[in-house]
Amino acid sequence: MKKLVLLLFVVSLAQAQNQTMTENDYYRIVTLPIPQNISLEVGGLAVLPDGRLAASTRRGEVWLVGNPYMKGSGQPTFKRFAHGLHEPLGLMYRNNYFLLSQRGEITKLTDNNNDDVADSYESFYKWPLSGNYHEYSYGPVQGSNGELYVTLNLGWVGRGASLAKWRGWLLKFNDKAEMTPVATGLRSPAGYLALKNGDVFYAENQGDWVGSGRITHLESGDFAGNPAGLRWTSEAGSPLAIKPSDVPDTGEPMYEVAKRLPNLKPATVWFPHTLMGISTSDMAEDNTNGGFGPFAGQVFVGDQGHSKVMRMYLEKVNGKWQGACFPFREGFQSGILRMAWGLDGSMFVGQTSRGWSATGKDPFGIQRLVWTGQTPFEMKTIKSMPDGFEIAFTQPANKKTASDLASYKISSFTYKYHHTYGSPIINTKELTVKYIQLSNDGLKARVVLDSLREGYIYEIKAEGINNVGGQPLLHNFGYYTLNTIAKGEKLIVPVSAAMSHSTHTMPVSVANKTEVKIEKDNTIKSVKRVTEMPADWKNSIDQVVILGTKPGLKYDVSEVQIKAGSRVKWIFNNNDDMLHNCVIVGVGTANYVGESAVKLGLKGADMQYIPNSKNVLFHTNILQPEASETIYFTAPAEAGDYSFLCTFPGHHTLMVGNLRVIK
Repeated sequence: MKKLVLLLFVVSLAQAQNQTMTENDYYRIVTLPIPQNISLEVGGLAVLPDGRLAASTRRGEVWLVGNPYMKGSGQPTFKRFAHGLHEPLGLMYRNNYFLLSQRGEITKLTDNNNDDVADSYESFYKWPLSGNYHEYSYGPVQGSNGELYVTLNLGWVGRGASLAKWRGWLLKFNDKAEMTPVATGLRSPAGYLALKNGDVFYAENQGDWVGSGRITHLESGDFAGNPAGLRWTSEAGSPLAIKPSDVPDTGEPMYEVAKRLPNLKPATVWFPHTLMGISTSDMAEDNTNGGFGPFAGQVFVGDQGHSKVMRMYLEKVNGKWQGACFPFREGFQSGILRMAWGLDGSMFVGQTSRGWSATGKDPFGIQRLVWTGQTPFEMKTIKSMPDGFEIAFTQPANKKTASDLASYKISSFTYKYHHTYGSPIINTKELTVKYIQLSNDGLKARVVLDSLREGYIYEIKAEGINNVGGQPLLHNFGYYTLNTIAKGEKLIVPVSAAMSHSTHTMPVSVANKTEVKIEKDNTIKSVKRVTEMPADWKNSIDQVVILGTKPGLKYDVSEVQIKAGSRVKWIFNNNDDMLHNCVIVGVGTANYVGESAVKLGLKGADMQYIPNSKNVLFHTNILQPEASETIYFTAPAEAGDYSFLCTFPGHHTLMVGNLRVIK
């Protein structure tokens, strides 16, 4: 009761001062100061029973952090527990010893004389390596019955490749170090989680055969989509028998291919690329019993590239896992790789960005996310219904706004399942909201739609809804993955509502006229993208610029100088393993154009993330890895410092260079 009174007081005060509540009002980020001589590029986190925090690093060390809660005026202390390891990307503690995965093994670290320094480095289990730089190993993670799980990253040779045995697999181990292959089809499984009920889920990043970030439920014999690991299915112990050649490369949605390909497991929850994050990482189930806010039992998901934590609600419908993802908390100092619950119900967040650039500007860090005790007004859950969805709120919604059809905008879409890196959004359909049934307490809204499609992602926006105090939703959208439609009775839409709907004129958004034309192959024809030398140039070019990319969201050239009014041949080579474009913009407009690209939403992929703006001067299309494109343009007549940047959402804050135009 005291918390409720405090919340209402804070909300009323914010309204009186005409303020909108922010993420920081509900969840505070506390930064742990790290000594300058320690490169704490976090690969793993573990909370010890005595409250200390342990962190493994990509530099091959394990550190013990004392007083990580910084109680009183005390500062954290750091002591190196182990060193000389090969990029451990996981860490767990049990029975007075640590376990971690190096590149080629699970290692057991033991302190035999209680001086907080490892005396024993014991190999628990080894697996082969090819030496490819991309062969990361993650874990271990403990299951509900004490078993251990490890995931093995694919190598990279311009595509994902299983160059050594069991790469691209989820492996299970018992206490006797006996290994059982569980599932394959994994590409870059940096994050995975065993729920307290025993179910195992893993997080995947966009890549080859992966249209967007997604989280998938894994059981024995499952194939999660990337065929590289299937080369080992003839080995003893493999729980499935399909081969890489059995996987169709048609570009159909994954859900449709799974109907005829044994073992293929559709995503449990899609995290739409750039609309939610760009690089899903760790997962943490909220078992704090309310110590972290109103989302008990839900799963928090980190994003390395966008330096944020997202939220996921799971439900089992007709025997299949599915659910929704929501934004949660942005603004971390580096790329999030690991999350662990503190003894006080706060969340420790371990971060690193070397080679894996992130929107957070620091190279590494540890921060603690603390609930302030105030409950944000959020969509708490989205559940499948036979005729639509049920949205539950964390606070009572205002009856007028939550019952208004215009407060909701819902679209469905999906991705291609193919060998290509990533996928455009396809098969988009805007749905009609027929009826809203709001519960008497204002905590639930039953949304009836004109149609539903299984296997699709639903963007559910509720921009017009306020709580009873007049505050808008802190985050007004979520994405629900509908693998199966819930059974049950459909709502009977009242005649008055049906008549109102039949005569209701929905607002129509008319796009501004633009010189951009989208072709059938998702390329763009534009006066700002000229890919053939203009005829009137008569093969006369004043300057050729060759620009490439390099890992870490960077161009390989930071500054280019051209002469005003000159004829320029601009060659852009995407040497990276990610999607990029190159957009030349007006003086001082790089950040504005980059943010405008993010706001394109579902239309962004079709528009190659090129906003319709006068500030965009020239551009290439989005290029696949190892692709190239050449454009021709006449340099601006006015001298100045222009910019070139990548407008793929999440990239523009780091991937930007200076284009100096001189007289």
